[in-house]
Amino acid sequence: MTFLRSVGEVIGFLLLSIFAILKGMIKSFIPKKYKMKSIDGEIALVTGGGGGLGRLLSLRLADLGAIVIVWDINEIGIEETVKLVRAAGGTCYGYVCDLCDRTDIYKKAKIIQEEIGKVTILINNAGIVTGMKFLDTPDKLIIRTMDVNVMSHFWTVKAFLPLMLENNKGHIVSVASLAGQCGVPKLVDYCASKFAAMGFDEALRMELEYEGYNINTTVVCPYFIRSTGMFDDVKSRYIPTLSPNAVADRIITAMRCNEKYAIIPGYLQILLSLKWIFPWACSAMLLRGLVKDASPSHESNESCNESATATTVEEEYAISLKDQNSAAIHQQLARRISSSERKP
Repeated sequence: MTFLRSVGEVIGFLLLSIFAILKGMIKSFIPKKYKMKSIDGEIALVTGGGGGLGRLLSLRLADLGAIVIVWDINEIGIEETVKLVRAAGGTCYGYVCDLCDRTDIYKKAKIIQEEIGKVTILINNAGIVTGMKFLDTPDKLIIRTMDVNVMSHFWTVKAFLPLMLENNKGHIVSVASLAGQCGVPKLVDYCASKFAAMGFDEALRMELEYEGYNINTTVVCPYFIRSTGMFDDVKSRYIPTLSPNAVADRIITAMRCNEKYAIIPGYLQILLSLKWIFPWACSAMLLRGLVKDASPSHESNESCNESATATTVEEEYAISLKDQNSAAIHQQLARRISSSERKP
């Protein structure tokens, strides 16, 4: 009986797999505009919304009718984002929140629930990068990278997921990176944090599906994005760095279509699959060929040590962001909202 039961399970698995593949193939022929859900009236929270990609996401969410909440450690950046969203006719609120402080996250989450309402869309976008060789990276910056890039996901989801479960409605978006799929020299701490963010999203999705909840999760893995202050000087060969506007558009589309994964650009999925097929020597050669140097600006700092870079938390944050919140970059990133994202 045990043998027959096992055979039955295998056959059932194969049949369900064939059904899922056919379903996916059919869906691929349906234009995305017919698969997009409306987010009009939803309350969406964007971490790291004081500039860069987070600001662009906030503008797009508001343009689609969502009530936007921006979290950032940069108060000036928050104010600018709120002004831009409101000037465009959207509804936006901003809160200063230190994502490295679990207590502050829980505190601000409670305030939001009391003052605005239940968050139904959570976009964990905030991220920082040090761009230094592993042994040259101060411990404080490694800890901060992990806190912002992955541990904050734990605390924000823990703060907002209970109410999503209560209403059986919600969407959690994790902005990871292709650096969460492949290791890159001088980005050891960054890659580790993004690998962890991907694992967090997948395990959380599996848990929610197992419990039968209708809560969607999406993990986004973009290539290097230019004009955000994080990877402006990256030396990339063959594959061009990405426009922040194009990435913001793709993230919103992935979220509205309830996609589980979004690799940007999409054709890199093929290269990622080759990583597990080719011998390691081939994969390593390919990766080194694509990215000559992920952080050229830190070349002169390779001999620095922790005592030589003992700065305040605010200074470390500014260094890690590479001044991404400067006014000039803000103006560049806050340009047009594409016509493809107008309210349905």
